[in-house]
Order: sequence, then C-alpha cells, then structure tokens
Amino acid sequence: MTDVTVAIDCMGGDHGVRVTVPAAVKWSRRDPHCNFVLVGLQDQILAELQRAGVTAGDRLRVHHATEVVTMDEPPANALRGKKNSSMRVAIDLVKSGDAQACVSAGNTGALMAISRFVLKTLPGIDRPAIATMLPTLKGHTHILDLGANVDCTAEHLLQFAIMGSELVASVEHKARPTVGLLNIGEEDIKGNEVVKEAAALLRASDLNFYGNVEDIYQGATDVVVCDGFVGNVALKTTEGLAQMLGTYLREEFGRNILTKLLGVVSMPVIKAFKKRVDHRRYNGASLLGLRGIVIKSHGSADAFAFGFAIEHAINEVRTGVLTHISERMAALEQKVQTA
Repeated sequence: MTDVTVAIDCMGGDHGVRVTVPAAVKWSRRDPHCNFVLVGLQDQILAELQRAGVTAGDRLRVHHATEVVTMDEPPANALRGKKNSSMRVAIDLVKSGDAQACVSAGNTGALMAISRFVLKTLPGIDRPAIATMLPTLKGHTHILDLGANVDCTAEHLLQFAIMGSELVASVEHKARPTVGLLNIGEEDIKGNEVVKEAAALLRASDLNFYGNVEDIYQGATDVVVCDGFVGNVALKTTEGLAQMLGTYLREEFGRNILTKLLGVVSMPVIKAFKKRVDHRRYNGASLLGLRGIVIKSHGSADAFAFGFAIEHAINEVRTGVLTHISERMAALEQKVQTA
C-alpha cells in the first residue's frame, strides 16, 4: 500500500487540537502507511499527544506554526498577514512535497484563498470548486460547487463536471460516472441562460451526462453540478432540515411517559436511522482544481467526523485524483485545438 503523508492544520475549526490531534492519532494507529505532520502551536499539540498516550515521532511529526487563522477572519487578512499560520504552513508543506495532502477545519474562505495562491490551479481549470458527498435514496452523490464560485459561466460548470466525474471515477472506481446539472426542472427548456448553455456543453462532451436534475436526494446521478451560490444554499438547507428533524423526533418521543416508552422500544430503528443520515460520516469537502489535495472539514466537526475528512485526503492521494483530472483536461484542450 502506498505511503501517504498528510499535513493537518491542527488549530483550525471550533475545537482545534482537541479534535484534530486525536483524529490523526487514531488514523496513524489504523493505517501504518499513513504519516501526519501536525501543524500549529507546538505546546498545545504536544500536550494533546500526551493526553492521547503517544509521543511525537516520524509518523506523527510536529511542525510549529506561530499564528492561527480565526474562523471569522477575512480571507485577505489570512493570506497577506499570517504567513506563518498553521493553515498556510500546512498548505506550504503540500506545495513543497513534504506532504501529499492538507486537511483543515478552518475558515473556508481563507483556506480557499491561501490554497489557490500557494498551489495554483491545474492546467485548464479556471476556478477551483468545493465538492462534497451527500446521502441519497440510492446511496450518495457528489455535489459541486458549494460556495467557492458564486457566479459561474457555462464553461466553469463544464469544468466542475469534469472534476467531479474524475473524482468519483477515481475514488469509487466507476468507469463512467453519471453527471447531472442541478436545475429548476428536468426539461431542456428550464433554467437560466447559463444553465441552458452548460447543458449544451455537457451534451457535446464525452461525459456521461444524465441531463437536468431537480432533486439531489433521489440519487439519479453520481455527480450533481451547480454554481456556488445554489450549491451553498442547498447544503445549508440540508443541514438545517436535518437538525430540525432530529429536534422534532426528540421532542415527540419526550412528550409523555407513553412516548418515552415507545422511544425505548424504537431505539434500534432510531439508532439505525441516525447512523444512516449522520452528517459526520459525510464530512470532508474537496477543493478540486488545485495542484495539490486540500480537504475542508466542517468547522464544528468532532474527532469522529474529522477522521472522515482525513480518509478523503488519503483516498484522493492513493487513487491519483489530481493526475486523472489533469489528463482529462489535457484531452479536452486537445479536442478543442483540433476541432
């Protein structure tokens, strides 16, 4: 199995080292071929390692960084004013080749800005996109963009589709993943001009284009493509709905003694349902289109959820996602030049 080194921004997120370090320790025990560079305030990282009963070494190397990017910090400030932040140093390690991937639960805007500045985009990619996995009735789907690009052209959506398709083809070993274009209806006449033009480009491409989709959770396609504004609204709505349903269930089962008893009887079903839709299992969004692998964890993630973000990073390294996207974009460029 291929050895992988992952740089962890240990200071990022709502919980910092209390989450990031234990998650890295657990993965180092689980996979002897995974090594981690723990980036951040050295004293805090070492203290957390001590609490976990391990010491720093070759497989859990501590890399001191003197600054921390806060969750509400403007991206420009983080990019220009904090060149020794744990986030920047972790990404620099990917740039230098000392790590094959970076995982951070920090400020999304800052992470994207720094990653794009340091790593640059792959040839043929105009803008990086944020992609994540969501549960569906048929399993799961990958959706992008989730907020990096509020305004997009049809060409950008085509690039997102290519990146999403190659991501799924690589990590899930699917020869021709299906791609859907998120729209207000399935008919070709639906949507604004950008979406209609993007649909035409997707039909003319060699992607396995399914057509328009209006319901992400039916699971009609392996990949769903949209601009960052629509994608972010869809994601936040999903998170809000999940929280609301969970609250409703707790309230109803706690309404009186009878409902509490019914809750006890129903506990195996409730636990199975909770596990099936547990958002922590879908934690970890890929910043696709960069010359390096960067995974964004949810800021409020616990160690269990952060572990899934680490897993995404490792899988993308081992399955050669960057190489596959680069090759697909090069083939597209060649096709355009010879047309």
